[in-house]
Amino acid sequence: MNEPVLDLCGITRTFQQAGEPLQILRGCSLTIHAGETVALIGPSGSGKSTLLHSAGLLEKPDQGQVLIGGRDAMLLDDAERTALRRRTIGFVYQFHHLLPEFSALENIVLPQMIAGVGRKDAEHRARDLLEKIGLSARADNRPGKLSGGEQQRVAIARALANRPALLIADEPTGNLDPDTADHVFAMLQKLVHSENLALLMATHNHDLARKMSKLVEIRAGVLSAL
Repeated sequence: MNEPVLDLCGITRTFQQAGEPLQILRGCSLTIHAGETVALIGPSGSGKSTLLHSAGLLEKPDQGQVLIGGRDAMLLDDAERTALRRRTIGFVYQFHHLLPEFSALENIVLPQMIAGVGRKDAEHRARDLLEKIGLSARADNRPGKLSGGEQQRVAIARALANRPALLIADEPTGNLDPDTADHVFAMLQKLVHSENLALLMATHNHDLARKMSKLVEIRAGVLSAL
């Protein structure tokens, strides 16, 4: 099998609360390969967000290794970690956070241009992604003219604009009605396979979680496979 896209090894994270140590992650380990979809479930306060932030290089764990494509991010300085995150990781959240003054197309073009891609190539990539998510006809619409499900689909396309190897999604269907959530999730799975991504998704929707390649649960900071 190819080298993992993400390999978490013994991740530990502790915060101070009222002067006392509060351990949030307790030796968490997880491996994800390209094409795999991993559902992360667990009650509120169990450490899901902290684990996602560690995997996405948004927080640095106290102990353990975070390997992205075989590269140990814990050995990098802040600038190198930021560059690695921008180059290899895409993020999707419960709320789409699209820029309201820009069209769907422009919301997907902008992160590419920030990364140094020329306008023409960025628009070509954006139109290709809009076609894949079934929104080619809505390319020129601003977010306010799109439904909630359409906005989230554009947010997913934006996360994939720079061709990341890893997509981290935090409750991406949590703000949608059940039918729309199913539709967005089906589209997300299709994109994962067509783009050959690794997906780590936190969700409270156990029906969707069971449709993914792996199901892992975190409780009191301890991660286990189900």
